[in-house]
Formats: sequence, C-alpha cells, structure tokens
Amino acid sequence: MSSEGAHILVVDDEPRLRGLLSRYLIEQGFRVTMADSAAQARDKLRFMDFDLMVLDVMMPGESGLELTGDLRGERAPDMPILLLTARDAPEDIIAGFEAGADDYLGKPFDPRVLLARIRAMLRRAQPPPQPAGPLQLGDKMFDASRAELVGPNSRVRLTGAELSLLLALAARPHEILSREALAVALGLDDVNERAIDVQVTRLRRKIEPDPREPRFLHTVRGKGYTLKPGS
Repeated sequence: MSSEGAHILVVDDEPRLRGLLSRYLIEQGFRVTMADSAAQARDKLRFMDFDLMVLDVMMPGESGLELTGDLRGERAPDMPILLLTARDAPEDIIAGFEAGADDYLGKPFDPRVLLARIRAMLRRAQPPPQPAGPLQLGDKMFDASRAELVGPNSRVRLTGAELSLLLALAARPHEILSREALAVALGLDDVNERAIDVQVTRLRRKIEPDPREPRFLHTVRGKGYTLKPGS
C-alpha cells in the first residue's frame, strides 16, 4: 500500500497531542480520523476502514495494549499498529510486541521519526505482486496464492521471514532483486546484509537439493539475488 492518501486512525486521550499529530499527518498527505479512547476507536473501526493505527498505550479505561491484543483477533488482524508511550523500558517494548504491535515509539518523539516509521510500516504492509502461477523448484512446487511450498510427500514448513523472502523472489522470477528490495520484503528498516544473507541461506536449505551449489536461488555478486525456477 502506498502512503499517499492512506487513512490513519490516531488514538490518544491527550487532546493537544491528538490534534498536533492529526494536523501534521494531514499536512503529509494522509487522511486522519481521531479517537480519544479505546472505546471510541472501536466505534470508528466498526464503520470505517483504516490502513494504519497510531495508538497511545496509557489511556483511562482500556489501555492501548489491551486494545491491540483484542484487535489481533478477528477484528483487525492485519492492520499495522504503532504504539506511542512514555514507558519505553525493554519490558514495556516487549509487552507491546507480544500484544501484536508492529512498531513502538517512545514519547517525546520527533514527528519526522514518526512519519518515517509510518511510511515504513505501510511499505511492509503492501503485498508483493503475485506470480502468474505455481513455480516448479525441482521436486517442490511453490504456490504464492496459497503461500505454501509443497514437496513430493508433504508441505514444507517455512518461517515468516523465509516465506516473505520467497514471495518477493517468486513475484519476479529471473530478475535480480537488490538487498534493498529484499530488506523491504523482510520488514527491515535498514539494509542489514548479514540478516538478508542468513535468511537466504535458510531458504536454500528448504528449496535446494544441495544448498552449497544452488540451482534455483542464485547470488549475483554486487547486485543481489535471483530466483530461477525449473525442474
């Protein structure tokens, strides 16, 4: 999903901060709806669709953590959620991620950092283009529409990162994908070459007959990686 015109729900019980956030995000080209509590946010979510929610953790009544955990059920399992809080100790951050948040920003914060986080989250939420059909990888078949890799006798289990990587590569077979493009697919804020290479190595163990001599997932020195399906 592009950040252009994305609809954001801002939930905070502080009127001044809520107003400042809304005005700033509108100036950046977003559509913004405000709520002053978890209860009001629930009402908004019943009648409107949002691309992302900016949610304060510490609010009277139901907290942002509680609302996040509930939304990660059937209500809004895929909507990106950015938590805002003055409590940014490691245990607080862990609690936010365990509740289902996608990112966490401590108060006070620079609005430009918030903007960068929002744009990164919207990029990560954008599904990669899908290949025309299943791709043959030796004795395995990858079906992007089902998000599954099937071997001769059973389905091959993939981690979330492995699946994201394979989806990105399968969407553009025979094309070279840079590490920057793969970093976006993996949800990394920075191009961490080591992290990308580790995931490539793990994926090769799932799809290659001999990971040390890849037939399908090739390294293009200085440029990135490419997937070349075949029997």
